[in-house]
Amino acid sequence: MEKPVRIRTLADLAKIAGVNTATVSRALADSPLVKTDTKARIQALAQAHGFRPNQMARRLRAQRTGVIGVVVPLGHEKRQHLSDPFFMTMLGHLADALTENGYDIMLSRVIPDTADWLEAIIGSGMLDGVLLIGQSDQFEAIERAAAHYRPLVAWGSHWSGQRHCSVGTDNFAGGWLAGERLTAAGARRIAFLGEVRTPEIGQRHAGLCAALQAQGLPAPLQFDVHLASDVMEREISAHIAQAGEDIDGVFAASDVIAMTALRVLADRGKVVPDQVRVVGYDDIPLAAQTVPRLTTVRQDIATGAKAMVDALFARIAGEDAASVQMIPVLVRRDTA
Repeated sequence: MEKPVRIRTLADLAKIAGVNTATVSRALADSPLVKTDTKARIQALAQAHGFRPNQMARRLRAQRTGVIGVVVPLGHEKRQHLSDPFFMTMLGHLADALTENGYDIMLSRVIPDTADWLEAIIGSGMLDGVLLIGQSDQFEAIERAAAHYRPLVAWGSHWSGQRHCSVGTDNFAGGWLAGERLTAAGARRIAFLGEVRTPEIGQRHAGLCAALQAQGLPAPLQFDVHLASDVMEREISAHIAQAGEDIDGVFAASDVIAMTALRVLADRGKVVPDQVRVVGYDDIPLAAQTVPRLTTVRQDIATGAKAMVDALFARIAGEDAASVQMIPVLVRRDTA
């Protein structure tokens, strides 16, 4: 019995069909330039032989890959996981918006080890654009890339004069809201849990400091807390032990830190909010499920993700897209 001819390339299919490769390519792309009967015959041959053209090669020939890079830079926190609830919430919204518009996603968790790590991603030739979930401590690297690469949008803070397009919340205003809520709930000695060397978290801390100063209260104690889940609880426990009995309020740089702080306080016999008031930041879906339910500053992640994708598509099309700074909203629940 004669073995079926195996088709690997357009040239193989063209040989069987008795036409040139250009005609095969057009027929498989359903081009009106090919006669209807010829097109149907070539498509039937391709199906019969299980031949599928290389979509990536076709896209590259058209100078379009159909792929968007979604990159999580972790310069400030090398042990943080993509399973972090904030990342997963943001990624879900970005993936929905991109795939609904016909794009595939290449997801990268990057530990920056060279100054040109972002240029390497951009220069790979595999992507039509890049979305960054966070700026980490890589603001200068993002600025360098943005000077020559337009289809780049980052989630994060906006600074006057910056080159790159960013979408995020007014983090200073968010910190101010947290300070107002904690003091209105009776807190007078407040701890801030979070590293301040990243732009977003630094602005949240600055907003808290300004709110306390406006009320004549002492500056908050500031404790570094890594966002890696394997060390977070141990660090928070040590910080709260160090602070002693003076602390009656906690502003956490993220909801994940705040939720961990709630568990640590419960383990130490502290009643929230009677003895210690707690405010988080982000309003991820889990924030409404804690016991007691978490008071937090909401970043509208769904709206922000849509704004990122809209700005990216505009830039891919060669249009201008300005940075977006959303207004944070205090979501008052049970912890403050």
